[in-house]
Amino acid sequence: MKSRRSERPATAASTTTPGAPAHLPTPEDRGTRVLTNLNRPFVVGFFLTFGGLAAFALGAAISSLVTIWIYIAFALFAALGLDPLVRRLEKHGTKRAWAIVIVYFVFAVVLVGILWLIIPTVVSQIAQFVTDLPSMVGAFRKTDLYAWLQTQFGPQVPQLLAEVQKFLTDPGNIATIGGGVLQIGISIGTSISGFIIIIVLSLYFLATLPEMKRAFYRMVPARTRPLTSELTEEITESVGGYLGGMVVLAFFNAVVTFILYSVLGLPFPALLAVVAFCLTIIPLVGTVLFWGVASVVALFASPLSALIFAASYLVYMQIEAYVLTPRVMNKAIAVPGSLVVIGALVGGTLMGLLGALVAIPVTASILLIIKKVFIPKQDAAV
Repeated sequence: MKSRRSERPATAASTTTPGAPAHLPTPEDRGTRVLTNLNRPFVVGFFLTFGGLAAFALGAAISSLVTIWIYIAFALFAALGLDPLVRRLEKHGTKRAWAIVIVYFVFAVVLVGILWLIIPTVVSQIAQFVTDLPSMVGAFRKTDLYAWLQTQFGPQVPQLLAEVQKFLTDPGNIATIGGGVLQIGISIGTSISGFIIIIVLSLYFLATLPEMKRAFYRMVPARTRPLTSELTEEITESVGGYLGGMVVLAFFNAVVTFILYSVLGLPFPALLAVVAFCLTIIPLVGTVLFWGVASVVALFASPLSALIFAASYLVYMQIEAYVLTPRVMNKAIAVPGSLVVIGALVGGTLMGLLGALVAIPVTASILLIIKKVFIPKQDAAV
C-alpha cells in the first residue's frame, strides 16, 4: 500500500539539483520589490537626496582641483614630448637615468640662455614701446592710410585713436587689466610656482613612464594586452613627436619674425619674436592670429613695411604648411583638416590654451582607436 507522502506531486524545489538556488527572482518579484520600496517614500527620498549630494560634492571637489589637473596634464605632455630624446640616447647605450639627466640639463641650459638673452631686451622694448607710442601715433596720423580712414569714417577715427593712446599710456589702466599691482604680483608668483611644479612632475613622469605603461597594461584583460600595448606605444610616440614638432615650428616662426622685423627696420623685433613663439605654438589658429597681430603692430611704424611683412609672412606660412610641417611632423598621426579645426575649437572652448594644445593629439588618438579597434570589429561582424 502506497503512502500518502509518495502520492504528493513533486514540487519545483524537489526537482532542483543539489546546490542550486531554490527559487530565482522573476520579473514579477522584482516589480513587487520596487513597489515595496516605493511604499517607503522617506527611505527612497533620503537615499536619492544623499546620492545627489554626494555627486554634487564630488563634482565640486573635481572642479576645485582643476588647476592641479592642468598641471598634471601639462607635465604629462611635457614628459611625452621629451621621451623620444631620452629613448634616442638609450639606443646609443646611455642608461635611462643618465639620459633623463642629460635631457633636462640641456633643456635647462637652453631655457636659461633664451631667458637671459630675451628678457632684458623684451623688458626694455616694452618700456620703449610705452615711451614711443605718442610719436608712433603722430607718425601714423601723417600717413595716407590715416587720411583714407578719416575720409571714410569721419571724426570717429581721431577720437578712437586718442582714446587708445590715452588708455595705453596710463599705467593705472595696465594695472587694472591685471587686477591691480597686488594681483599682478600674485599672478606672476603663481605662474612661476606652477612652472616649477610642472617641471618637477614631468621629471617624475618621465622617469617612471615605462612603469606607468606596464601598470596600465596590467589593468586590462590578458587577451587584449597586446593590442592595448600596441595602441599605447603608438599614441605616446605620436604625441611626443607632435609636441616636439610644435616647439620646432614655433621656434622657426620666432626666428622668421625676428629676421623680418630687423631687416624691415620695424620696432621691437625681440618682443615680437617672443610673442610669435607663444602664439604659434597654438595649433592651427596660432600662426594666423600672430600674422594679424604682427601686421597691425608694424602698421603703426610704416604702412609699406607692414605690407611687406604681411606678404612675406604669408609666404612663410605657405612654406611652413607644405614643406616644414610634413617634414617635422613625419612621426605624428595625420589628422584630417576638418577634424583639426573642430578639435582645436572644442579643446580651446573647454580648457583654454591647454585644450587647444592637446586637441590634435587627442583627436589623433581617437582616430587611431577607431581604426585599430572599432573598424576591425565591424569588419569581422557577419
